[in-house]
Amino acid sequence: MRKFCFALMMAGALSGCAGPDVLQSTSRLTVVDGSAVLPPPNRGDLTAADRPALIGPLDTIQVDVFSVPELSREMQVDASGRIAMPLAGTIDARGKTAEELARTIDTALQARYVRKPEVTVNIKSSVSQVVTIDGQVVEPGLYPVTNQMTLMRVIASAKGMSEFARQDDVVILRTVGNQRMAGLYNVEEIRRGTYDDPPVFANDVIIVGDSPQRRLFRDFVSLSPLLAAPLIAVLQ
Repeated sequence: MRKFCFALMMAGALSGCAGPDVLQSTSRLTVVDGSAVLPPPNRGDLTAADRPALIGPLDTIQVDVFSVPELSREMQVDASGRIAMPLAGTIDARGKTAEELARTIDTALQARYVRKPEVTVNIKSSVSQVVTIDGQVVEPGLYPVTNQMTLMRVIASAKGMSEFARQDDVVILRTVGNQRMAGLYNVEEIRRGTYDDPPVFANDVIIVGDSPQRRLFRDFVSLSPLLAAPLIAVLQ
């Protein structure tokens, strides 16, 4: 018995001396040899790709007219997406960028014999560029969309998923070219790095947990479990 215990002790000691196995790269993971520190991002990594900021109903904008300062003012876009200015008249601002609206105002003022108006427009606050999140989150509601808004960031804005939320049941509804589309995502797989955290855009509707939209995917999921990629579909 004493010899058996000694043999176990020696085996344990030898296995301890062997050290941990060296990590090897796989098809999903590339190991950076000799590095134990996550490198810092560069400047390009800290800025998201540009998305046009569009003006919508009830947004607040600042209009400055260089040649006629008395025309400069802060104003709110009305519920129909229009603004009214002296000399320029009523202008549809809905769906325009700040630069596009400035050109439209400039053209309207020149038509009223204002020479070289030099108009600039800035969006001071936006309530139209929002995403809706509903279902099994702590605080469902409307949240503003920025250039860097993603599905995980919207869920975090809503104070996270509720205790018993279905992490594999997250649907993003979006209109693309007058077509209603839906994407089914698995938050747990995004956290694992199986696929990227998808960007979200203004007017998206995110539904966390079981829903009629989720059940549309039932046949697809039964044939191909949601692991390697989200499922995208056009709603009829």
